[in-house]
Amino acid sequence: MTVVPNSAPCVFCEIVANRIPATIVFEDAAHLAFFPLEHINPGHVLLVPKRHVDYLFDMTMPTYQALWAAVAKLAPGLRSVTSAKRIGVAVEGFAVPHVHVHMVPVYAGDELNSSRAKPISQAEAERLASLLREAFGA
Repeated sequence: MTVVPNSAPCVFCEIVANRIPATIVFEDAAHLAFFPLEHINPGHVLLVPKRHVDYLFDMTMPTYQALWAAVAKLAPGLRSVTSAKRIGVAVEGFAVPHVHVHMVPVYAGDELNSSRAKPISQAEAERLASLLREAFGA
């Protein structure tokens, strides 16, 4: 695994450490799921491993498999709460160099596009977060 020593603090590590606020919708021993600042569609969730790893394919196989098992666990609840046709996933890691999976409720084939992202109201975030926590068993 690639751990970045002596670099600027990672915003996702700061969220995991509870030093930066986030709307958290799921947490287990190894992962945290929360809303990004901007949503491609309402309900857009980021799932991150709690342990900092820069690049998806630097993860150990058990850690990699656990990440995707968590995605599979959360997808049905996210789909149910948002009435999405599908849950799109994207992993690229350039904006924040910490492995993260974008889980995005999608309704049509052209929606999984980060240029569509926009803020949602705090009231809508709290409404969705409450429904998702219940759906995720968090």
